[in-house]
Amino acid sequence: MKIVFFATPDIAIESFKYFINSKEYEVCALVTQPPKPSNRGKKIVQSKIKTIALENGIDVIEPHRISKEPENIEKLKKYCSDFFITFAFGQILSREVIDIPEYGTINLHASLLPYYRGANPICEVLLNGEKKTGITTMKTALELDAGDICLQEEIILDEDINTPELMQKISSMSPVLLDKTLKGLFEGSLKPVPQEHKKATFTKKIKKEDKNIDWQLPAKKIHDKIRAMHTINTCHTKFGGKLVKILKTKPLNCTQNAKCGEVLSVDKNGICVKCGEGALIILSVKPEGKNEMSAYNWSLGAKIKTGDMFEIC
Repeated sequence: MKIVFFATPDIAIESFKYFINSKEYEVCALVTQPPKPSNRGKKIVQSKIKTIALENGIDVIEPHRISKEPENIEKLKKYCSDFFITFAFGQILSREVIDIPEYGTINLHASLLPYYRGANPICEVLLNGEKKTGITTMKTALELDAGDICLQEEIILDEDINTPELMQKISSMSPVLLDKTLKGLFEGSLKPVPQEHKKATFTKKIKKEDKNIDWQLPAKKIHDKIRAMHTINTCHTKFGGKLVKILKTKPLNCTQNAKCGEVLSVDKNGICVKCGEGALIILSVKPEGKNEMSAYNWSLGAKIKTGDMFEIC
């Protein structure tokens, strides 16, 4: 089967490599977002997936808006592909592009559709403390993540998994589900099923202020927020007027009478802080201008003691 792969971030790399290495597929091209300046030094950095494509002699197309670029659309038509695969590509496709491949355009979405449509499903399922999520392959439609469902696979979530860990799990599971989907559609044994659109939910864009920790919230809610935004938009608080990124925590049942943000105890297990409901043990941090370290080691240098207060940013 001849395919064109549309993807940009690292989460799609395992799937891209799977199809490159399979004798049952020919990857004709990679369509990916143009490179952008990096945060450090503003240097132009090529994406890893583009590097892999070039190393394997695969054509690379880097449109700014693929649906508005006739020359690139003509290039796509000349591949005479059976399928387009989209996986976190980052651009909306027009009907003209969607209809190019003979058997259709297939999208892999990182949730159990119709729940968590949109660009931020991985982070948001953790923000909401969900106990399960999954991956879905669907026939791409013009409406956002609203196409007919091909296949789904559930992922059970433990209460400590963070966004990078969940991304890695999704990355490793995706190649097999995509492979099953393409073969099923190609052979005619798989019949896509319409989504229950009335049940659809949508993700929200993460804002800068969402990173602030509000100690008046329940400990479990703060814990979910920290693991959801781990290394992506890391949550932070203030101590002694300095910013501290909180990387890993553990919620704790606690009825002790104290102010929200007050330090209840400090020991080798971490720093225990009172929340609006329960308490939170801070396990690891990244203080302003320093590397990641255990909360206990940080407390020694910062001289944190019982009764001290974390600030609400």
